[in-house]
Amino acid sequence: MKVLLYGLITGILFGFFLQKGRVLRYDKQLGALRLKDMTIVKFMLTSILVAMVGVYLLKDLGWAQLAVKSTILGGNILGGLIFGLGWGLLGYCPGTSAGALGEGRWDALWGILGMLTGAALFAEAYPFLKTTALTWGRLGKLTLPQLLGVSHWLIIPLMALGGLGLFFWFEKKGL
Repeated sequence: MKVLLYGLITGILFGFFLQKGRVLRYDKQLGALRLKDMTIVKFMLTSILVAMVGVYLLKDLGWAQLAVKSTILGGNILGGLIFGLGWGLLGYCPGTSAGALGEGRWDALWGILGMLTGAALFAEAYPFLKTTALTWGRLGKLTLPQLLGVSHWLIIPLMALGGLGLFFWFEKKGL
């Protein structure tokens, strides 16, 4: 029950930050898709960098364990194409659909229905996908530090510097 409560609290906080960061707005979504407004990219970049530090810190303190999923290029590419197509057609990703619905934008229901339909179709197609697309490019359970054979505390500052560099470059360009 404790884990569910933590999930609920972090979900509410993330939704709050999505709303405060204005990334639920259609104009921000469209701007990101057209590479003219990087608000969403900057928001996600910040989220990823903070989470990266937090997850590895919790892991090193013994308060959390990593459950790394296998890298399967076929599934990642196919899933990414479907995700991108849905985002491009609707202007919302699944997370922003839920947030936009919470703000009272009823068009976001299409995103939630699409997400549920996609999940149902995936469940039905899984036996076929398991022997086809989900075998293409199976690389096992990899992390970047493992792949490079270095400590994660060497990778994290490099990723943070790269992320900050991108962030400031976007700001300089007015994106």
